[in-house]
Amino acid sequence: MYCVLAQNKNGAICFLLSLNMDIQYVYTKKRNQLGRPTNFSDRPAEILAEIIPNLNLLQEFIYRDPVEIGVQNSMQLSEHEVNTIRYNTESKGINHTEGGWPKDVNIQEQDQINRFRKKIEKDEFYLNSLYRLIHDLEIDIKQNNAIDIHQIYFQNKIDDYDEPFNIKTINLYTYNSNINQMANHISWQPDGQRKIAVSYCNFDFNPIIMNTIDSLVWDIENPNKPELILKPNSSLSTVEFNQKDTYQILAGCLNGQVCIFDLRKGNTPVEQSLIEYSHRETVRNALWLQSKTGTEFFSAAADGKIYWWDTKKMNQPVDKLVLDLEKKERSQYASAITKLEYDSSIPTKFMVGTEAGRIVLCTRKAKIDTERINVIYPGHSGPIYSIQRHPFFHKTFLSIGDWTLRIWSEEIRDDYIFSTKPSKYYLTDAQWCPGRPGVFISSTTEGSIHVWDLLFKQDQPALTVKLSEEAIACLSFQEQGRYIACGTKNGNVTLMELSDSLCILDRNEKQLVATMFDRETRRTHLLETRSRFKHDKQIRTITLRSEEELNEEISQSTEQFWSIINKEKKKLQDYLKQFEQELNLKEN
Repeated sequence: MYCVLAQNKNGAICFLLSLNMDIQYVYTKKRNQLGRPTNFSDRPAEILAEIIPNLNLLQEFIYRDPVEIGVQNSMQLSEHEVNTIRYNTESKGINHTEGGWPKDVNIQEQDQINRFRKKIEKDEFYLNSLYRLIHDLEIDIKQNNAIDIHQIYFQNKIDDYDEPFNIKTINLYTYNSNINQMANHISWQPDGQRKIAVSYCNFDFNPIIMNTIDSLVWDIENPNKPELILKPNSSLSTVEFNQKDTYQILAGCLNGQVCIFDLRKGNTPVEQSLIEYSHRETVRNALWLQSKTGTEFFSAAADGKIYWWDTKKMNQPVDKLVLDLEKKERSQYASAITKLEYDSSIPTKFMVGTEAGRIVLCTRKAKIDTERINVIYPGHSGPIYSIQRHPFFHKTFLSIGDWTLRIWSEEIRDDYIFSTKPSKYYLTDAQWCPGRPGVFISSTTEGSIHVWDLLFKQDQPALTVKLSEEAIACLSFQEQGRYIACGTKNGNVTLMELSDSLCILDRNEKQLVATMFDRETRRTHLLETRSRFKHDKQIRTITLRSEEELNEEISQSTEQFWSIINKEKKKLQDYLKQFEQELNLKEN
């Protein structure tokens, strides 16, 4: 191989490349394309630009000594949580029958089975296998007897529940046909607490969409498919499991009827009240009563009437009460009922929440309606959405009816003993925690739940959890207080688990909460007595005064009032004049 470099008459440079004189290729390029030849030489430095320091700018700087600068050399990471699309699963059972027997042995005949067993027990291979297994088992038993691996140490140890408050979501129950239909009531099955019944009803009147909405019974471990779909004649506004017969569900309907479902007999009502003897408005609550037979219940509706029923005779109610708070003895003056509360430990008393915001304590002992209404509490400035007695202290109860949650005592009739600060959003429901006496949970129309711990904080919630973009309509605690179910306005039901610090009773907590309630009750009672004494004193002083003194005091008050009005009016006029002058100056 050789290479030849040459220049032709046109100034082109030619490269001739030859490989073994057999392959030749000529590279041609003009001289002006090669560029000018470089010529390096030494020369002095030249100043292209010069910036003279400005001493005035130096005075505006502040020297820092020492200077601390944090440098993070590690890689920045972020944590994200994504709720993936649900994967629908289905549980199926397999019927396994006994097998492995020889063909000549009939497993239905016990004599043949015993004969075959005796034959196997005499086999040497069986005896050797059994001896080897017994030898290994004997070694394990001796080790367990020497060291008890299941021994419980520190039996009297006090658990430390100073962990931070926490609530985590367990399951989300969604049914396609009930999307955008409000889940307005949830009831837990008493036996084993494995099922929840949810009533779906839309209280917003829409003449275009008036179809009946199905209600559902869910197994808490299977969120993919409801266990039973209840098919009522009218949409259900409330559901409640029977405490004695756990397969029976009491339901109140949108059209005012009450009905009974039996999970063993299908998804349609087995008993239903007649429409002419039912409520004239939507049933807001229906609760089972404490009785020997477990067949008695009562219901309340927006028509202001309370009916007592017996499942053995659903043709018409056994008894009724017209909630006439003004005592005008007319049904048209009855107060609309929004909430009903009943505690089986106090079987003769029940509480009623009205649409006007009042809370009424009633009894069933009396025979006349006016005597059944015992105490009327002032309540709230809006309809009562929740009333619940304390599970530990039965004379204390909470209520929700506006932007505040209030705790009341039966001993104080005119005022509450505790109230939360007005919330930015309207409150919808509240429940006492069955596990801890100082904990309760409230829900808002914003879609969040507030966890309150009276022993930890009283001015603000101990924990706030954003659960949904829609309003939360109802809450329902499990009997042990570990789980709580939340129903939203768009039809979703969320099952949440509380941490140990929120549901396990701490030592002396019950006594501390009782002391706090007693202290607040005494304080409120003293304030109530003092205000009543001042009011009575003012009335007595007014009655003792003469007409001339009263007229003189009225005239003085009138003069003070108009003097204040005139001063404020003059201030306003001066301000307007000053404003006009400034405006004219700007225009000029």
